[in-house]
Amino acid sequence: MRIGIVNDVRAACEALRRVVDSLPDHEVIWTAGDGVEAVALARRDRPDLILMDLLMPHMDGAQATRQIMANAPCAILVVTATVSGNISLVYDAMGYGALDAVDTPMLGPGGEVSGARALIDKIGIIAKLVGSGEPRRGTRPAAAAGPPRLVVVGASTGGPKAVSDLLLPLPRDWNAAVVVVQHVDVAFVQGLAKWLGDRTGRPVRVAEHGQTPQAGDVLLAGTNDHVALTRSGTLEYRVEPRDVFFRPSVDVFFESVAEHWPHPGVALLLTGMGRDGARGLLALRRRGWHTIAQNEASSVVFSMPKAAIDAGAACEVLPVDQMARVIAAQFSV
Repeated sequence: MRIGIVNDVRAACEALRRVVDSLPDHEVIWTAGDGVEAVALARRDRPDLILMDLLMPHMDGAQATRQIMANAPCAILVVTATVSGNISLVYDAMGYGALDAVDTPMLGPGGEVSGARALIDKIGIIAKLVGSGEPRRGTRPAAAAGPPRLVVVGASTGGPKAVSDLLLPLPRDWNAAVVVVQHVDVAFVQGLAKWLGDRTGRPVRVAEHGQTPQAGDVLLAGTNDHVALTRSGTLEYRVEPRDVFFRPSVDVFFESVAEHWPHPGVALLLTGMGRDGARGLLALRRRGWHTIAQNEASSVVFSMPKAAIDAGAACEVLPVDQMARVIAAQFSV
């Protein structure tokens, strides 16, 4: 892969360059010292992957990610001195289209690089994704009798912001539960739940193994295994299928819901890179669910919704800001 590095610290840039140089078939094509320079370089020479710092002069990494994804979209991995110390900016960047985040490796006094394993693993995962040929680009109400209505959501690149924009206008006192499968590493799930809760003003919790979705719940898939709905209506985490690249997989979850949830609800497939969710959304549509794919104009990356649209899986194609109205209308009939 052709890789760009964005970091205002010389030692960090050198550590990242050495990591990239150690990987076969990867090369650093440019280095930027701040977000403004990164945006300009990405337009002039778009890489396959950008290693993006967060705290920089002139323009931070979240805003640089937003501008790059709007004008020269490519895979972006946040690489910052401390992910946990900059968690709000991390989720801002992921909302604008960054794929993941990892701590910056350290350059020792003898020139050795430490703490690079996590970065190398993330680059390897993104290399597979880029190589796939995909386009770049409060108080709970009392439950009614029987299972609540169910809203299921799948999202990937750009998903955190899209999910927050979806949740914010949804009714709060209603007989419905929301379950979200967002492609995100397990290390960031608790932080993402808090970030979504802070942005939307509603409780967002990580789904627990054995939990049954209840009215008012907003549950977020919470491990690097798949989440699925069982015959008894509970959520479970499972390792199989092992060969599915995305973990947790939207397809695995949607298909389990199509098989086991007792009555149709609403399913949404939001912005993301790849094809995950298209097959599952089609299974739900065939079971009578109202299925919605995010439109191209409001998607950070249109690959996942487009795959669903091309497969005939979407009843409607909408921008995120129109989805809450449609969901409420579906549940009022």
